[in-house]
Amino acid sequence: MSERYNIKETEEKWRRIWDERACFAVSEDPAKKKYYVLEMFPYPSGRIHVGHVRNYTLGDVVARYRRAKGFNVIHPMGWDAFGLPAENAALERKTHPAKWTYTNIEQMRGQLKSMGLSIDWSREVATCHPEYYRHEQKMFLDFYRKGLAYRKESMVNWDPIDNTVLANEQVVDGKGWRTGAPVERRKLSQWFLKITDYADDLLEGLKTLDRWPEKVRIMQENWIGRSQGLRLRLDIIGAGEHLEIFTTRPDTIFGASFAAMAPDHPLAQKLCKSKPGFDEFLKQCSAGGTSEAAIEQAEKIGFDTGFKIQHPFLKDVHLPLYVANFILMDYGTGAIYGVPAHDQRDFDFAKKYGLEIKYVVFRKESLPPPSAQLFDQPLLEDGIMKNSSFLDGLSNSDAKKEIIARAEKMKTGEGVTQYRLRDWGISRQRYWGCPIPMIHCPSCGVVPVPEKDLPVQLPEDVTFDKPGNPLAHHTTWKNVKCPSCQKDAQRETDTFDTFFESSWYFARYCDPRNEKAAFDRQKAKYWLPVDQYIGGVEHAVLHLLYSRFFTRALKDCGYCDVAEPFAGLFTQGMVTHETYQDSGGNWLFPGDVKKDGDKFVTVKDGNPVKVGGIVKMSKSKKNVVDPEDILSTYGADAARLFILSDSPPERDLEWTEGGIEGAWRYVNRVHRLISDSLASLSAPGTTTPQQFSDAALDLRRMAHKTIAGVAADIEAFLMNKAVAKVRELSNAIEKFAAPDSAAKWALREALEALVLCANPMMPHLAEELWDMLGHKTMLAGTPWPEADPALLKADTVTIGVQVNGKLRAQITLPANADVKTAESVALSEPGVKNAIGGMTVKKVIVVPGRIVNVVAG
Repeated sequence: MSERYNIKETEEKWRRIWDERACFAVSEDPAKKKYYVLEMFPYPSGRIHVGHVRNYTLGDVVARYRRAKGFNVIHPMGWDAFGLPAENAALERKTHPAKWTYTNIEQMRGQLKSMGLSIDWSREVATCHPEYYRHEQKMFLDFYRKGLAYRKESMVNWDPIDNTVLANEQVVDGKGWRTGAPVERRKLSQWFLKITDYADDLLEGLKTLDRWPEKVRIMQENWIGRSQGLRLRLDIIGAGEHLEIFTTRPDTIFGASFAAMAPDHPLAQKLCKSKPGFDEFLKQCSAGGTSEAAIEQAEKIGFDTGFKIQHPFLKDVHLPLYVANFILMDYGTGAIYGVPAHDQRDFDFAKKYGLEIKYVVFRKESLPPPSAQLFDQPLLEDGIMKNSSFLDGLSNSDAKKEIIARAEKMKTGEGVTQYRLRDWGISRQRYWGCPIPMIHCPSCGVVPVPEKDLPVQLPEDVTFDKPGNPLAHHTTWKNVKCPSCQKDAQRETDTFDTFFESSWYFARYCDPRNEKAAFDRQKAKYWLPVDQYIGGVEHAVLHLLYSRFFTRALKDCGYCDVAEPFAGLFTQGMVTHETYQDSGGNWLFPGDVKKDGDKFVTVKDGNPVKVGGIVKMSKSKKNVVDPEDILSTYGADAARLFILSDSPPERDLEWTEGGIEGAWRYVNRVHRLISDSLASLSAPGTTTPQQFSDAALDLRRMAHKTIAGVAADIEAFLMNKAVAKVRELSNAIEKFAAPDSAAKWALREALEALVLCANPMMPHLAEELWDMLGHKTMLAGTPWPEADPALLKADTVTIGVQVNGKLRAQITLPANADVKTAESVALSEPGVKNAIGGMTVKKVIVVPGRIVNVVAG
C-alpha cells in the first residue's frame, strides 16, 4: 500500500528546487526560437482572487508546454502599481501609498509563487518604481518632440468635493463614485496623445491579428469608428456667420428640421451669451458625465438661439438653430443638422420641442404613408429616397454620393473621413501616478524637463488632508527654476493616466534592469511581439488599443521594430459562484453557509438561507472564495486542475466545493496509481521489446494518442479537453495488468506519458512522480514526448449501421476491412436482422470507416 501523498510538503519542495536551480530564468538565444507568454499583470491590491488563479494557470500551461516543445520561453510577472486605490488607502488607513503598495506586492508575490507558476521572477517590475517610470517620462518627451503629445483645453468630469477629475468609469449615475457628489462638466487644460494620427493604421492592423478573438477585433473597429461623411457650411441668417456641420447621413438632408451645436461651441457663446436663460442652460449641461454613454443616456435638452439656418438646397426652408446637450464638441465639428425621422437622438429632441419629423428614406417594399405622423419611431435602415427633390428614387447610398458631389461643386462642403476615436487624454489630478515631465514658465511657456534631470520623482512627504491633488499643494516640489531662462516656474502637477504604464510594460520585460534605456532594441527585437497574451475581455478596447498605439509610436521614435505588441490574444471567462442571503436580505460568504438535507442554512445558527443566482464573484455580493484558503487546503495542483477541467477557458467557470474536492481526489489518485505501479515496471532505459500483447499494444496506442491529443488541445486552448485526455489515460492504466516484461515496458511508457502530459497542469505532482519513476533530470527541462505515427493509426474502427435511415447497431471492423466484410458483419447483427424483419434487402451502401446503410422494402 502506498504512502499518503503529502501535498503541502511536496509542493513546497519542488517550488524551492525550481527557485534554487533558476529553472525558468531565460536570456536571448539566437539558436532557439523564442516564445513569449504573458498574462495581463495585476494591480497589487494585497490579495489574489480566483480570477487571478484562472488567468495565470492558463498562461502557465502554455509556458510549460512551449518550453517542453523546445522554445526559449519568457514568462515574466510585474505589478500595475499606480492608481487611485492606493490614495484611498492612504486616506482610510493613514499610511503612505508607496508603503501600502509595496506591502501588497510582497504579499501577492508569495501568493502567486504558491501556485507553482513557471515565471522568471528576475524580470519582475513595478510601475511605481522610479527606475520604471523614468523611462516612460523619456518616452513622453520623445512623443512631445515628434508632435504626438500636446496640451489643450477639454471638457472633463469634475468632482466638486474631491476637487479632482474623474474618469468616465468613475461617474456612476451622474455622481462621483467615491463622494456621491453630482459631477460637473468643466473645461481644463489637459495633456493628450495623438492616437488619432494612427487611426487608419490601427484599423488596418486588425486584419493581421488572426489569432485574436473576432469579437475583440470588432469591438476595436467600432471604437475607432471610421465613417465617410460630409462637412458642410450652412449660413446663419442675419448673423454674418456660417455653421460648419459634419454628418454621416448627407442623404437625409431634405429631412432636416433643425440645426444644433455643442454647449462649448465658440458660436454658442458668441450668439447666446447675452440671452436670458443661457447661463442656466449651460449649468444644466455641465451636470453629468462627459462620456458618450453618459450624454446618450441623459435627457435631451436644448436652447433656442433665436437664429435660423438657411437650408442649402431649399431656399424657402429656414431651420431653427439650437444649442443642445447631446452634441460633443470634439466629434466632427461640434455641430449637426437634425433629421428626427432617421436618428434616435434627433427624434427624441424633436418630440420634446415639437419639431417637424419628415421621413425621406423608405423601405423598398413600402409606399410613403399619407402623413409623416404615421411613424412613431425613427427609420434607421437603408432604403429608397422620397420627399427629397432630385434624390427621389435613388438608394440612400447613391444619394449620399450625389449630395457630396453637389456640395463640392457648390463649394459649400466636401466629403471627409471621420473617426469616433478621440485623442487619448492622459492627465490625472492624482498623486500616486507618474509625474508628467513638463515645467510651466511665465516667460518661456511649457518647457520639457531636461533628460539629465529624469526621473522626476514623486515627493514622499505628502499629505492627503486637503481635497484635490497633493502635488498641487506641495510648494517645495512644485516650485522650480525654468531650465531655459532660470526664472521661477512650476512643475506640471498632473500625473499620467495609469494606462500609460500598462501600454509598454511588456517591452520592459525584455530588458528590465537596463538603467540607460527603457529596453535594448536588439533584445526587444528578439522577444517581441508577445506570442500569447491572456486576459479579460473587459480590456478589449482601452488597454489593448492603447498598447497597439503605443507600440507604433515607440517604433516611430526608434525604440523598437514591431508595430503589433500581441500576436495572439486569449480572453478567458469569468469565475462565478452561487449567491446566498439570510432572512434579512444580507449577503453571506460561502463559508457562512452549509447544506442541511436539500436546503441551505447558516453555519452560525442554522437559520434558513436563500440561494440566489450564479453570478460573477464580487466582494459586494460576498460570493467569493479565498484562493489562499484553497491553496493551503487542497494544494496548487488541485486548484489548477479544477480551473482547467471544469469549463472551456473562454467560458465562465462556476466555482463549486464539489469541483475542487474532485480535483484534489484525482491528484491523490494519480499519485497512488504510480506509487502502486512501481514494482511492476521495467527499469528506466530498457530496450523496446519486439512484441507486445494486444492489451499492451492498446495501452501504447492510448498513450501516444494522449501525447498527440493533449499537445493539440493545449495549442488550441482546449484545456478542459486536454485534462479529459489525461484522465482517460489514467483510467486505462488503472485497468491494465503487466504479467510479462513487454507489458511492464508498456506500463512504464504509459505512466511516463501520463506524467509528461500532466506536467503543464499539475507541475508539482508531475515532478514528484517523475522523480519516483527513477529519473535524475528535472521534468521542468524535459522535452515533450514524441507520438509514434504508427501507433496513432487504429487497427480497428467502430461504425454505425442504419436500416432505412435509422441507426440499429454499431459494429467494430478491422481498419482495412473491405466492402464485402463490412456488409457481411452489418447484416449479421441481431438489431439489423430485427429491423429488416420480413422485408427484402434491396441495397447495402458502405461508406468505409464511417457508416453502413441498409435499404430494405
